[in-house]
Amino acid sequence: MLSKIPLDLSKINKEDIDKEILRAGIIAELDAINLYEQMAALTTDKNIRTILLDIAKEEKTHVGEFQALLLRLDKEQLEELEEGKKEVDELTKS
Repeated sequence: MLSKIPLDLSKINKEDIDKEILRAGIIAELDAINLYEQMAALTTDKNIRTILLDIAKEEKTHVGEFQALLLRLDKEQLEELEEGKKEVDELTKS
C-alpha cells in the first residue's frame, strides 16, 4: 500500500472513530485514483490504459460511497461542504 493512515486511529474518541475511518477510506481511494490515472497516462498500451482508467472510475464511486456515509454522520461536514459550494459559486459567478 502506498499510503498510510495519517493518524493513529487507536487514539481517536469513540464517538469520532467511524467518521475518521471513513475519512481514511476517502484518502486511500483518492490515492488509488491518482496512482491509476498517472499510470494510465504513462503507458503506451491501449488495453492497460483502458483497464487502469476503468479501475480509477470505480475508485471514484468508492469515494462517493464513503462521502455519503460521512455526510450522514458529520452534519458539520455537510454544512461546510455546502458553504464551500456557495463560495465557489460566488467567486466564479456560476
